[in-house]
Amino acid sequence: MKLYKYIPLIVGIIAISICSCDVTDTIPEDAITDLNYWKKVDDLKLFANSHYTTLSGPSNSKDNTSDNVVGNSPNNRLFNNMTIPGSGGGWSRGDWSRIRDLNYFLNRYETVQGDQKMIDHYVGEIRFFRANEYFNKVKRFGDVPWIDKDLTTEDDELLYKKRDPRSFVIDKIIEDLEFAATNLKLPQNVENGRLHKFAALQMLARVCLYEGTWMKYRSISGWESYIQKAASTAQTIMDEGEYSIEKGNAPFMFESFPLFYRQQFIQEDLVSNNECVLPRIYLKDKLMHGLSRSVNEAGWGISKDFIESFLCTDGLPIAVSGLYSGDDSFEKELLNRDPRLRNMVDNKNLPYYLDGSSVISHPVTSVAVNDCPTGYMASKFRDPVPAQNEANQTTYDWYVFRYAEVLLIYAEAKAELGTITQQDIDQSINLLRARLDEPGKFDMGRLSLNPQEDPLALVDGKPRYGYALSPILYEIRRERRIELAFEGFRWDDICRWNAGVLIENPKTMLGITVNSDVIQNYKDAFGGTDQFTDRMMYDITDWDGQKQLLQVYSNTNRSWDDKLYLDPLPTDQLTLNTNLTQNPGWN
Repeated sequence: MKLYKYIPLIVGIIAISICSCDVTDTIPEDAITDLNYWKKVDDLKLFANSHYTTLSGPSNSKDNTSDNVVGNSPNNRLFNNMTIPGSGGGWSRGDWSRIRDLNYFLNRYETVQGDQKMIDHYVGEIRFFRANEYFNKVKRFGDVPWIDKDLTTEDDELLYKKRDPRSFVIDKIIEDLEFAATNLKLPQNVENGRLHKFAALQMLARVCLYEGTWMKYRSISGWESYIQKAASTAQTIMDEGEYSIEKGNAPFMFESFPLFYRQQFIQEDLVSNNECVLPRIYLKDKLMHGLSRSVNEAGWGISKDFIESFLCTDGLPIAVSGLYSGDDSFEKELLNRDPRLRNMVDNKNLPYYLDGSSVISHPVTSVAVNDCPTGYMASKFRDPVPAQNEANQTTYDWYVFRYAEVLLIYAEAKAELGTITQQDIDQSINLLRARLDEPGKFDMGRLSLNPQEDPLALVDGKPRYGYALSPILYEIRRERRIELAFEGFRWDDICRWNAGVLIENPKTMLGITVNSDVIQNYKDAFGGTDQFTDRMMYDITDWDGQKQLLQVYSNTNRSWDDKLYLDPLPTDQLTLNTNLTQNPGWN
């Protein structure tokens, strides 16, 4: 049982409605107003509480728009089927209301009297939330109007202003996060689950890496300063934060199949976990979620391309490692591979639930359309305990910020700057790989400064990313893809790297190998029914004339269009504000 203090978000949000009173100075006794609210520090805390719902929470669809996932129907963005919305589309009045609320706070909090450090802490929380809101808008739309006051209908100049350049807005985001990092308290001095210094620093490093690489891979000058700030900020967390990469306690497993990585994501208590920089806390019968169950009912599968990205245990890619056993069955694909593969993808050695004292698993993965259309089911967040798989009864905590990302930011930033050393790799990437080992059974190969080039870096003779990468940077990107899979980073990475061409690879839309042995295994598991041909659910495509792969869509020809990096503005907003312009390619 979790017994500790937590922010009020866990037991419910108290909604507050603050109205402006500029006609009379009479204070209503039955309402919260500007005249009676902005008085004490607790007023600031109460206001900040309602914004914690904007932080990352559990979801089974965080990578659905990416090369990691194949949905049971074609993704509109990836297949370039998006249309310009007439209204809404992330730019409506409601989509800007939270920023107005945050600015409302920032334009009124100074009347509060009390401990200045506590006041500054809550101001830091609000500026963090504003930075987070604006970062999401920049990622979605690019240039956006920067507003630092709560608008009224009389603010015509601001209401009808042009979009500010993304560089200006990003610098404002950085200012907010630097203020937050300076004024937020240390984690040991705040309630569990509440923002603190190192959470703000991790967000700052994330923003700087995103914008620096966005600029670099679009040949925009000045990118170096952002990436350098990402590296130095990550270094600060590494030096001062006292965080570490942990091996999750995995009591339920099959012999010789340690699940150290997977167990990190089904921990009841992340507050005491040294890899957790900031948790989202869940409590039995008070606040729960349904992730453990929903990962088995997602209606999407992992792509063949993602499966092939896992190295062998000697640290070499499958195209060059003598340990690779091929893909005639998923059991063979699992042999001698990076242990994260068997930790995050459903297989017969991955426990599903407990029946008394017996561990049960799936003999084969269901390929039903609403289960897993590729035959590779993501099970990273699946808890084996039956109670956790009841509808909306999951109680394990969720990472809002995880230390592994800090190490990946550091390694990537140093590699992008061309200053990475073996020591840098050892204190970042190789700490992640060390978590995977069980001495004498599974020893994951370490990353060296000069890794062997992967033949799969070329797809049809062309660079996978659309441009050449150094072998070390290629491997760091691989590590990031695998370590952070299904946590919601992949689409952002594709965008900032200017790497939409990744989705053109047909293997990003294909699934398991289908041969006579595989068909028979499925027949044995499903009462003699042929899951592939008898039910006419899927196509099966020849690959290189040597094997057949499960094909979810009738068409596996995707062509990337650079306009898809940003969303279009809705037409009603362009009509209402003639100073707005449409994003490139959407006219």
